[in-house]
Amino acid sequence: MKLAGLVLAAGAGIRFGQPKALVPFGGEPLVSRALHMLSEAGCAPVVVVIGAAAEKVLAAVDLPHVVVNPDWAQGMGSSLACGLAALPLEVDAVVVALADQPLVGKDSVVRLAAAGRHGAVAAVATYDGQPRNPVLLARSVWLAVTNSLAGDVGAGPWLRAHPEQVTLVNCDGTGSPYDIDTPDDLLTATKMED
Repeated sequence: MKLAGLVLAAGAGIRFGQPKALVPFGGEPLVSRALHMLSEAGCAPVVVVIGAAAEKVLAAVDLPHVVVNPDWAQGMGSSLACGLAALPLEVDAVVVALADQPLVGKDSVVRLAAAGRHGAVAAVATYDGQPRNPVLLARSVWLAVTNSLAGDVGAGPWLRAHPEQVTLVNCDGTGSPYDIDTPDDLLTATKMED
């Protein structure tokens, strides 16, 4: 199975006060951390979708595979669609991660990849029994997922509408899906990592 990674990092970070892609965490920008996490878990290529502050991100960070979402202001759905469309034809499945969840561990991706190799067409990481990110999507469902996208949500509505196609993967102990939405969240996440 040829597994790619996809980092969604196009948002404006309104609640944070700036786009979060370049916010430093653990000595590197959030976007770089997500890219490295997916790469270390065996995803290749890892495509990063940027939008708000795209020029600053491109100038500040070396992103080997990047796509700029011109419709980033429409929300995460447009970034996921843009990213899926940019993946090479030989890719069988993709693990989608969010740049603002820096405590997600590479072992969660390894577990999702194992589910994909065992036939899962959609696999969702769970923490304490709750579905969160990252998410694995096999190519066979990309069109259906893309057709379901709207606004500032990703694959969630499609996943909830097709539970029979979703494999839940226990990722307890692999990290945390904690979101950084505000500067206070950044402080909390930093303390959680220490």
